[in-house]
Amino acid sequence: MLNLVQFIVLLAIALTLGGVANGALIALSPYLIPPPDGLDLTSPEGLNAAATLMEPKHFLIPWLAHALGSLVGAVLIAWWQPKWSHWGALIVGGMFFIGGLLMVQMVPAPNWFVVLDLGFAYFPMAFLGRWMVRRIRGAKPV
Repeated sequence: MLNLVQFIVLLAIALTLGGVANGALIALSPYLIPPPDGLDLTSPEGLNAAATLMEPKHFLIPWLAHALGSLVGAVLIAWWQPKWSHWGALIVGGMFFIGGLLMVQMVPAPNWFVVLDLGFAYFPMAFLGRWMVRRIRGAKPV
């Protein structure tokens, strides 16, 4: 029972730190790739207004942020709980995926980005994080 409680607490910390990584990259986004002139991307209304003016390059940082959040969360839980790393990666990927689904419904984005984001940012990066930790620790890849 104590191991389960420990896993849940560490999972919450890993999800929080993954969310911090995601948010930090999103906050840096306008400095890395400036939005189209005169548009404010800090509010849902601004994002809706900017949707048709955004180019593919404007979607790069959001995708990287989503992928990084999943990767960081999965690396942390796999490092802290190697015995439960498979479940940890699955839960981290799932939680970030749910967040991605909610964002897709709230913020307009082209279909190609929705497919790329939901298909390649969350679960693949979470399992990549688990795989990286297993390789670092010398475990055979599964």
